[in-house]
Amino acid sequence: MPLRLSAPLTPARRWVAALAAALLLSLIGLALTPSPVRADDPLDQQAREIAKDLQCPVCENNSVADSPSELATQMRALIREQLEAGKTRQEIMDYFVARYGEAVLRDPPKAGFTLLVWWVPVIALALAAGVLVVTLRSRLLHASPTLEEEPALTDQERARYERLLEQELHDRVEGRP
Repeated sequence: MPLRLSAPLTPARRWVAALAAALLLSLIGLALTPSPVRADDPLDQQAREIAKDLQCPVCENNSVADSPSELATQMRALIREQLEAGKTRQEIMDYFVARYGEAVLRDPPKAGFTLLVWWVPVIALALAAGVLVVTLRSRLLHASPTLEEEPALTDQERARYERLLEQELHDRVEGRP
């Protein structure tokens, strides 16, 4: 008689095996997940605030604080190291601007070319509003006269109009085109 190493898998045993596998995978995933920033450490909070104001050079529309890229992880560690070394927020921001350019800032300074980028839409809207006002004003001033402004019919014109109208009505009643 052959030796049996396990009992047949019943539905209950399958369920227990699936649950055990899910638990094992969850524990492995939890072990591989990096630990979150400690909320009670003011240095970590300050590093996170600085990282929020820096654009990840690799990711599009992600701050260094929110980016999952390896470069962003390195930048966060560098921010923390510089804070530990006693550097100020402005010194750290200046370091990253010197290294990556002003494009690394999430909120670029409103000076130079970026000032132009901020003001061109406002100026364009003001010019468009001005053109609209001038166009509407000129159309209102040069509009065709209204019915009240047209001269009234003379008695002779009114009599001729009434004759033509009566003739037209008579022709229609008679059935003539």
